[in-house]
Parts: sequence; structure tokens; C-alpha cells
Amino acid sequence: MAILTHILQPDTQAILLLCAGFGQSRQVEPKPLSLSEYNSLAQKLQQQHLRPADLLSPDGQSWIQSEVNGSLSPQRIVHLLERGAMLAVAVENWTSKGLWILSRSDETYPQRLKRKLKHFSPPILYGVGNLALLSKGGLAVVGSRSIDDEGLGYTQRIAEKCAEQGIQIVSGGARGVDQTAMLASINAGGTSIGVLADSLIKAVVSTKYREGLRQGRVALVSSYDPSAGFNAGNAMNRNKYVYALADHALVVNSSYEKGGTWAGAKEELKRESHIPVWVRLEEDVPQGNHQLVQLGAIPFPIEPWNRNILNLLEEAKQLHRDKAQKNTSEQLELSEINNQKEQLSNIDIQKKEQLKKFPKNAYEAILPLLLYHLSEPKKDKEVAELLDVAIGQARLWLKKAVQEDLVKKEKSSYALNQNNSQLQLLKFNSVSADI
Repeated sequence: MAILTHILQPDTQAILLLCAGFGQSRQVEPKPLSLSEYNSLAQKLQQQHLRPADLLSPDGQSWIQSEVNGSLSPQRIVHLLERGAMLAVAVENWTSKGLWILSRSDETYPQRLKRKLKHFSPPILYGVGNLALLSKGGLAVVGSRSIDDEGLGYTQRIAEKCAEQGIQIVSGGARGVDQTAMLASINAGGTSIGVLADSLIKAVVSTKYREGLRQGRVALVSSYDPSAGFNAGNAMNRNKYVYALADHALVVNSSYEKGGTWAGAKEELKRESHIPVWVRLEEDVPQGNHQLVQLGAIPFPIEPWNRNILNLLEEAKQLHRDKAQKNTSEQLELSEINNQKEQLSNIDIQKKEQLKKFPKNAYEAILPLLLYHLSEPKKDKEVAELLDVAIGQARLWLKKAVQEDLVKKEKSSYALNQNNSQLQLLKFNSVSADI
């Protein structure tokens, strides 16, 4: 397993053997480890204070056989580590074209990726150009491959303005917005990072980047095999790396709920510590641009950008924050008003329900007591005295009770009509009220 120690750090050799495809089809066995599989293995190594390079030693084989289990096959790990000759050929090919290779264990690996993505940062990073640019940050400019001339002109103008002000452009290198932003910055004397999802080997020799690479103003990086062709999944997955290497991001155009631009911006906005995601909001922008604002993106300052871009962004961010706080305050006030209205409405309902239980008039209020006193026959004068009302009032109530067949009149006396079924309820209410 002694391989290329004069070119790569031992840890990087081991990680390449475990994770790299060396230009092979992904169907070829043994299949390199995925990011999650490598993280699982790396965690086991860390728990036992070991490093990836330790797997290349004779003792490493024993450790693999005894400690690797679960979804990872010890035989698969061993077979991957035995690809030393393939690695030597691949590295010679890459380095002859000016590529460098970094693993997460290298000191020069971009710390921005580690800080932002932690264990989601790629185990291996292939690249060409000025490695120092990966620590510089800048403005990520992203957008769909298909875009009209107006959108491309906007992209070019913002990239040129950034170049004038020393603001680096970070993008994905794809046709459309990505390449337009990168090349406009390079041609205007600025610096640019391209995070590629495929064909890094071809980009290295492309005339588009040749002068920028020669002058140290360009870095092209990829987490995928330098000779890998286009893959939609890889293109979607690399978006997180674009955002991780930038301080701000500008979405020039995005479809709604489809495409890599939408997915990447949405993923970034969901991160707990996401960078400010800005979006172009001018005439005829796609629906996705407007919808990203609903998810938390901020409208990018409108042209002309006559002052420092970073200052404009800071001012716009503060205005957006103030507006959001005002809207939140207004929403809370409106919510409080609605709660109060609802409470008052509930009180009104309760009052209405209570009022239904109250007598409608004095007669209904006095009736249970009147019937209670007439459990034995009484004259109207006696009733008036018992109810402490004028005899005329007592006679009116007695007359109404007779009309309702609750009371019967016998000569000059009044008594309960025991044959009326409603009387039983009224008598019950009378007793309940008394109790």
C-alpha cells in the first residue's frame, strides 16, 4: 500500500482510496464510499483516536476486520484501499494538468466549508488555480441556465461592479448566469471561484479561464471526479458549497419549486446560520424570485449601484429587518385585537345564553313563587300580602295563570291546577330556586 507519499499527505491518500472513483463508472466494484459512509467510518476512527492513514498500515487491516461492521463491509474497505496503482496513475494525470487535491484532514482545506457544513463538507476537493481565494468569501451569483438577455445583462453589470470594488464572485460555472457572472468578473480584473459539478479536467484547459488562472485570479474546485460528466444530482448537491464559500448570495432568476437554483436557495434559507440570500426583483422576473422573498430572501438593491455594494447591502438588510419587525409588530397588534374581539364575542354569547335562562318579565319571575303559595287555596288578598304587591297586581298575575291553565279559580279562591303537566316542572323549578 505504499503510494505517492511524496505528493499527497498519508491521510489524503487514504481518503482518496476510500472515496475517489479514479474516472471509473460508479457501477464498478468496489464502489467508493459515499459522504455518509465515509463520515460513519471517520467517526469510528476518531472514537479510537485513529486517522485515515492508519488504515494503510498492516495493523489497519486487522482493525478493519474487527471494527468495521453494520452497513459497511470490511472486504469493501480493504478492496478500496488496495487500489494504490490506480491512485498513482490518476494523481499523475491530475497533477500533470495542474490540479491539486485536498482532503478534509489537510490544513489548507477551506475552513469556510468545515465551519458552515461541518460533516457535510466533501471529504475530497479537487481544484486548480489560486487556493487562497477559497478563504476570501464574496458574492455568490446564481441563476438558471436558461435566461433572457435582460437577465444576462443584469448579471454582467453586477459582476463588473463587484470586480471594480474588490468583491469576489462565487458561482457554479454552469452555462447561463453562473458563467456570465464569473467571466464578467474575470474580464473586469476581479477574482472568481467556480464550484463545478462536472468536467473539471475540461475546465482546466478552457480558454475562458486560462488568463484568470495564469494571473491567480481564478480558482475552480469540484468535489467530484475531475473527469466526471454531468449529473443532475451532483449539480444540485454542489449548491451548498457555492453558498458556503460566499458571504452573500444573489439569485438572478429562479423557477418556482423546480431546478437547482430554487433548491439551492431554499436549502440555504432553511439553514439556521444562513448567509443573506438576495434576489433580483425587477420587471418580468420569474415567479420563483418572488416566492423566495416569501421564504426569507431579501430584494437586492435596484440599479444604479453608485455606491459601495457591500454598504448598499448592509443598508438594505437593515431596512428589510426594520420592515420585518414593523410587520411582526403590526401582526401581533392585529392578533391581539382579534383575540380581544373574540373574547368579547364569547362574552356576548355567554351573556345571551345566560339571558335565555332569565325570566322575560315580572310575571315569569314571580310565577314559581305564586304557584308555591297556591299549593293550598288562597284568596287574592292573601296572595297580594304574601307577594308584597298591590292587590290589583296580584289579580292580574292570578288571571294570567288561570288563562294558562296553571291555576284554577274556585268561587273567591285560587289554587293549583294539579292536572296541568307543565305545573310539575314549574313546581320543581320553584323548589330548586328555593333551595
